[in-house]
Order: sequence, then C-alpha cells, then structure tokens
Amino acid sequence: MIKVTKKGKKTWVTFTTPAIACESIEIKGSWNDWEAEPMKRKKSGEFYITKVLPTGENYEFGYLCDGREWMTEETLPTVGTVFGSENSVLKL
Repeated sequence: MIKVTKKGKKTWVTFTTPAIACESIEIKGSWNDWEAEPMKRKKSGEFYITKVLPTGENYEFGYLCDGREWMTEETLPTVGTVFGSENSVLKL
C-alpha cells in the first residue's frame, strides 16, 4: 500500500507491505541508486518506511524480503528489467 501526500515540490510517500513471512524487508529504488533501506516492522507484522521525494518525477522500486526474494507493490504498475524481474513504478 502506498500513501502519498504532496506539498509543493516535495512528496511524502509511505510504503507499507502486508504482513508476510519475512524476517526483514528492505526497499530499493531509483531515487537513491538502488541502495537498500531497511523498513520498520509494525506489531501487525506489516513493514513500512516513509520517503520524501521530489514531486513530478517517476521512480522504479521494489521490496527485498530476507535479502533474497524481490517483490513488487501490488497497487502500482510494473516494468520489466534487464535482470528478468519486474520493478514497481511510482509516478509523482
């Protein structure tokens, strides 16, 4: 699930995954050259992180479960990659 709050030239984006069988989830995206950022776990088992990104840009990203399983955001469109996987596309 994605929550987007736009304020001028900046957009606050909260990424939340459903409660799944992962010990850890990292988010990786084109906004920071695909550097892994750990997501925090809620008591419900969901993982979340909030990013502040420039408004008017498009970003590709995905979630990495336990350092090995690549997952996309179910609520957004995806694009294929040169690695044979898919990335989610966030349009701000």
